[in-house]
Parts: sequence; C-alpha cells; structure tokens
Amino acid sequence: MPRPRPKSNTGPLVATILVAVLVVSAGLIGFLALNKSGDHVADTGYDAPATTSGNESSTTTETTTTTTDATTTTTTSDTVGTTTQDTPTETTPAGPQPVYTLGDNPLFAADNGTPAVTCNLVRWTTDPQGAAAFFTSAIPCLDAAWGPVMQRAGLPFFPPKIEFPEGTEWSSPCGSVSGGRAAAFYCAENNTLYMPFSGLQSETYGAHPGVYLALLAHEYGHHVQALSGVMDAYAQARYDAGVDSEAGLELSRRLELQAQCFSGMFLAGTYSRGSVDDNILNEARTTQDRGDHQAGVPRDHGTDAHTSGWWEQGAQKNRTFQCNTWLSPPADVA
Repeated sequence: MPRPRPKSNTGPLVATILVAVLVVSAGLIGFLALNKSGDHVADTGYDAPATTSGNESSTTTETTTTTTDATTTTTTSDTVGTTTQDTPTETTPAGPQPVYTLGDNPLFAADNGTPAVTCNLVRWTTDPQGAAAFFTSAIPCLDAAWGPVMQRAGLPFFPPKIEFPEGTEWSSPCGSVSGGRAAAFYCAENNTLYMPFSGLQSETYGAHPGVYLALLAHEYGHHVQALSGVMDAYAQARYDAGVDSEAGLELSRRLELQAQCFSGMFLAGTYSRGSVDDNILNEARTTQDRGDHQAGVPRDHGTDAHTSGWWEQGAQKNRTFQCNTWLSPPADVA
C-alpha cells in the first residue's frame, strides 16, 4: 500500500505495505443492474482522442528543470571560471496532476470508457519465457486502452514497468517474497507490475490465455488507480480507519473490486478485435472464482459473487463511473 500522505501535527505515520494480489472469480453472477445477456459485451462507442500528445512529456523531467505551481521552467547553465549564469530557455504549462480523492475523483466523472483497441498478442506458451512474451505483448494494448481514459479525465498517464521474478525468493519496494509463491501484484512505489510465473497457477489453468490476460488487466487497473490519485487516497483512508479493522478491510475490497471492474472494461474495449476473440473472453469471464472464501484469511478482496459481478459490470458497461466502488453500498462490496 502506498505510504499515507503526511498530516500536520500528527507525528510520524507507520509505513504499511499492501500487495495488490489478483483476485479472479467465476460464474456470471450479476448485480448492480448488470446486463444478463451473457455473451454481449458493451460497445465502446469511443475512438481515441484527436489529440494524444503531451501525456509522455508531462511525466518526463530533466534534471535541469525547476517546477513552480503554474509552470515548469527549463534552464541552461554556462560556466566561465567561477561564474554561472542561468538563462531561461523554455516555459511550458504544468502537466496533469493526480487528484487525491476517492468517489469524486475525476476518473469517474462524465461518460468515460476504454476505446476500441486491437490487440496483437503473441501465442501463449505455458513456460516462463512464453508467459513473459505474452504479457509484454499485451502492455502496449493496455496502454492504448487506458491512456485516452486518463486524458479525458485530465489525469496524468504513463505506462507501467513490468518484471518477471524467478524462483521463490525475490524482492520489490513493496515487500519481499521468501520461501513461498507470490501471485501477481502491482507496486505503486515504483509503478511496476510483477508477474512471477510461479504465481500464475498454470498447473490449474493451463494454456488458456484469457485467464492470464484478465489477471494482467486487473493489475494494470491498480496502475490506473495509482496514476489518478485514488490509490494514495485509499492508503490514507485505510490508515486512518485501521489497516486490519472492519472499515479498513472494506476499503481494501473496494479497491480490489474496482480493479476487477477495470479488467472487465479492458476486455470490453478489445473484444472481437485482433487476438481477443470469443475464446479469450470466455476464458477470462469464467475463471473469476477466487474471492475471499478461505477460512481464516482476512476478507480484503470480496466474495466470489462480487469479484465476478464487478468484472462483468466492467465488461458490460465499459464506463469508469460504473466501476465507482467507493460510492456503492457496503452490501455490494462484501
């Protein structure tokens, strides 16, 4: 979990780490007025925005830039002997910034969905090299789907990094794995998707690429939350509520179920184009059955019915406001 933003006069905050682990759930259990047609996926109704420049430049800063509240000024330095002169050479408006709110975040404003995107995925093979190649080929497709969404919302966007840890011992800025198997997760500290082959449960799901594409799309959904400011706002809210309190666990479920909904949105925008055919879509939607059903495990992801239902909500509606779990009643995020 991202470190909570400091408050004045509250003393040092305890740094809490929460690994965003994939949840997948099965069955076409609908709620929140889901379309029950089953095979239907909402038409996106979007083309990419006419203007797409600026996203990358707004997140790239040279070491010679200084930023004020309104502008970013780039300077060059000419040194003669011991005298240095700074000469302003360029002034550009500051780029989009995250908004640290939950239910009223700009990400959920207006009528915003993923555009029609054609994914050209490499063939899945059930081995570490094949899995890495498959996930790597999917990242540009996810970037093309979510970049326009963030642009319409006036929020920053840049692609995440992706790593493929090997073995059972490895570390990230969000925590370490030792002597066990970790599922896929997103680390907001370095904006990286971690997709360890040992955590994919390929011995259970086999050569079914739709399962793994939905998994990657869920973790990418956490990247969208981080870019928008939602994840930082969530971290602060959960810290205030108590990380392991009932209220804190409910906040975790809202975060995870929203990532489920975003995963469905991605499949909606890519369905019937390029590599995402009926087979991949059905593999994705029918393997969503790993919610909070293990005894003795904190209920931080949601029931099987809700992890499945929120995924289907995204696939059927394909609008960010339809994925606004922060405004949903507690019964819909149980």
